[in-house]
Amino acid sequence: MELTVKDFEKVQVALSEAHLDYQLELVDGEIHVMGLSDVVSSYVIAQLARLLGNWVVPRRLGFVLESSGGFILPNTNLRGPDVSFVSAVRLPQLPRSFANIVPDLIVEVKSATDRLKPTREKIQMFLSLGVQVGILVDPDRKLLEVYRQNQELLILNERDILTIPELLEGWELAVSELWPPVFDRE
Repeated sequence: MELTVKDFEKVQVALSEAHLDYQLELVDGEIHVMGLSDVVSSYVIAQLARLLGNWVVPRRLGFVLESSGGFILPNTNLRGPDVSFVSAVRLPQLPRSFANIVPDLIVEVKSATDRLKPTREKIQMFLSLGVQVGILVDPDRKLLEVYRQNQELLILNERDILTIPELLEGWELAVSELWPPVFDRE
């Protein structure tokens, strides 16, 4: 049985009424339960969303969202990237529902239990639907893979600076800022 977004919403309501809170996506008519992230991945997601939001919000450029925000995609899937950006030009106001739009930017952060191939495939699926920039963050290797439509893969390490001039002219992020600090215990 292939589920629709309406079916998905009914499942979410039933889970909510049962006081069950799961991260879910609808992929090819099937519900996928998303596991919790390890704390390093969670830190990276929060750090990237914060640093991106600190640039986007005061300039009124659009919206930075985290993985709880769902996008209804043209292929009828309902997906939630770890971090996403939608420009204000394309979405002047957030709906009080899932957004029926393809984000401009998506970021997937590899958790300790993720495999790279499915994560890369998810980014490629988003690119095929119109995402301009997709980024895979790999905390284990301290690398970013930056995908752009019709361009070669760009790999950044912790000594590099991430820029996204096609969407966020002037924004820069030292890749090293994404990784959790190590605090002295003394």
